[in-house]
Parts: sequence; C-alpha cells; structure tokens
Amino acid sequence: MALTLFDTDEYRPPVWKSYLYQLQQEAPHPRRITCTNEVENRPKYYGREFHGMISREAADQLLSVAEGSYLIRESQRQPGTYTLALRFGSQTRNFRLYYDGKHFVGEKRFESIHDLVTDGLITLYIETKAAEYIAKMTINPIYEHIGYTTLNREPAYQKHMPVPKETLDEKDSTGQDGVSEKRVHTFRGPHWCEYCANFMWGLIAQGVRCADCGLNVHKQCSKMVPNDCKPDLKHVKKVYSCDLTTLVKAHITKRPMVVDMCIREIESRGLNSEGLYRVSGFSDLIEDVKMAFDRDGEKADISVNMYEDINIITGALKLYFRDLPIPLITYDAYPKFIESAKIMDPDEQLETLHEALKLLPPAHCETLRYLMAHLKRVTLHEKENLMNAENLGIVFGPTLMRSPELDAMAALNDIRYQRLVVELLIKNEDILF
Repeated sequence: MALTLFDTDEYRPPVWKSYLYQLQQEAPHPRRITCTNEVENRPKYYGREFHGMISREAADQLLSVAEGSYLIRESQRQPGTYTLALRFGSQTRNFRLYYDGKHFVGEKRFESIHDLVTDGLITLYIETKAAEYIAKMTINPIYEHIGYTTLNREPAYQKHMPVPKETLDEKDSTGQDGVSEKRVHTFRGPHWCEYCANFMWGLIAQGVRCADCGLNVHKQCSKMVPNDCKPDLKHVKKVYSCDLTTLVKAHITKRPMVVDMCIREIESRGLNSEGLYRVSGFSDLIEDVKMAFDRDGEKADISVNMYEDINIITGALKLYFRDLPIPLITYDAYPKFIESAKIMDPDEQLETLHEALKLLPPAHCETLRYLMAHLKRVTLHEKENLMNAENLGIVFGPTLMRSPELDAMAALNDIRYQRLVVELLIKNEDILF
C-alpha cells in the first residue's frame, strides 16, 4: 500500500514542551532523617528512617532541617499503623503508609521508601508550581499531527484520578470490542505525551500506553483520545520519526517499508562495498532519501539511477533507526539486553538474550530479526567489505539502542555493551530468531 498525501502541508515534527521537565529537575531531593536510637518492634521492611511512636510535633521538629526531609513514625492513636512524614512547602505533610510487598500511600506501588518519596516530591512540586498550566494541557493538542488517526467518535471519558496521593494504578483501561486498550505504563527515560506534547513527569506510572498503536499519553489526556486510535494511513504523513508499531499497523505490513526497500537495494548492489555501513554517505543526499520516503512511501525511488553511492542508502537506513521515537531495542527491554552482554557463560548469555527478545513488541522483534539476518549476510562478504560482526556492532549498537538512564556517564559506560549486544545478535541470528 503506497503512502498517499491527502493535503499539501509539509510535515513538521512536534515541538516537545520542556517546562514540566525543567520543573522535575528542580524538585526537592529526598533527605532521610535517620533515627540514632534502636527502636523496638521496627517492621523489617523499614530502615533507619523509622522513628517509632513519636508525636506529630516531634516529627515536625526533626523534619524542619530541609525541604524533602522525611521519616516514618508509628501512630500513637492507632498502634500498628504507620505514617510517612514529609517536609514540603515549609510544612510537614503526613501520609498513611502501607506495605503489601511494595510501599504505597496511594495507588502507585514502590520497591523502596526512597523511590516513593522521590516520586511524591516530584508530583507535589510540579502540581504546586504548575497547577494552572496542567489544567490547560489538553488545549491545542498535537495528536492529529503525529501519525495517529483522529476519528469522529466520542472520547473515551474515563474517571481521572489526581496524582499526588491517589495516583495511577496498574489496571487496564479496557473498553468494549473495538475499543483500544490503554494500560498504565512506567516509561524508562524521559518521555513526552503524544497528545499534548508535555513532559510525562514522575518516577513510575507516568502515563498510559495504547496496546493497539503504541500511543503514549498522560492519563488526563487519554480521555481526549478517540476510543479506536488505530492509526489511519491518511493521517500518517511521514515514515521517519514515526512510531514503528504505528507505521506497520497503518501500512498493514510486518516491517517498515523503508527497512525492506533499503536492505533489498543494499543486497542487490552493495554487499562487496568496502566499509559498508561504516563509511558515511553525503548527508544532503541522505536527507533527500528521507524526504522521498516521507513524501512517496513505497514509491520512493532509491535505485542506482537516483543514488549511485550505496553509502547514501546505508546512511538513510541508519538514520531511520536513529530517528525512531522508541528505539528498535526498546527502553523497556534495554536493561535485559545489557545484562546479557555482561554474562560470561555463553549458554547463559544466549538464554538471557532470548528472554530479552521476548520483551520486544512484535513489530520491533520482527524488524530486528530481518535486520540481523541481513547483517549476517553482510559478514559473509567480509573479505570484500571488511565488515565483520564486531565492526557492525560498533556501527549499529548506538543506532539500535539508547540508554533510558538520564545519567550521561551511565549511558556512556553502556556503549561497549551495546556494541556487544548487536555483535551477539548477528553471530547467533540463526539460533535466536
């Protein structure tokens, strides 16, 4: 199915709004107030932040040292119940604290008290500083411009739960037959809402993801999205920078056509080209190929008559993967892939890689399989093109994988493992897929 333009407007990628992201960076950091005395009957799931049965006044005095200070106390009126006392806005806030294997004060569950407090401080800070801004987020949405359909249906209005105390839960927002399933989702790394273009704040469960098309939105924005948000081809005005799952659903294909067409072209005339994928093509011509796909879809002409240098086609393919909003190896699956690269035992390493592949969405896994089979064929011409699995891993590691970590040093340290992951996938392509 060819990509058809229904208007002459040139596609312009959305401008992601940074205000809420900046606020999250400014939020107070947790500061644990430890108890110096041994407290009898301290629950095993609390640490030194537990101060036993102290009064609100005593807790308030202990927390007055700084914003973000926190401690846990046992209620004097109701022994056996616990309160998280948290300093925010120059006053002490008290939250009934629960534990069922995870810690919670509302509906979000956390592995540690530190994470719970971090998320709470972010939420309190943003909703205090930007209450009016958040209330107006759904005005002037970017939704219909980013590659998802906007059908003439009634919005799927869902009960909106405020975030500070009673936040998002892990239940599915599931409708009737034909209605998209939107699940509360924890995003690794910074994510922006694809309805309002604002940052999705918090440590976990920052928003919801559509199980059908991969749309990521705030929960308050999800009520504005049509019930059936399956992507419609006439609204997908681009190929590059479009969510991979959205693109293949719109075109009813297994893989993005740009991947299939570039690989066919490369294998027909470029496998013996020295430095294949390592040598860069002329950037202006690579941009031409990108615009051709965005404009003409599968009718784009990338033949030797148009682009004699095969490095332009390899450059266009690499650019496609770099421009994906969600990397081919997704943020959710990333830690498992990196874990596999650190394992020394070969059998265990392959088993972990196999488990990591299961974490990928179907369209991502199929595209990765097709690409790895192609790169394996590239290595069979190593004598001519000088590109073995290790060299291809160096090229494709950072192209297919992006660290979800905000810490630049942590992301930098992962580069060697990214290379190794791709090298292992190429060498074991016939076993893993």
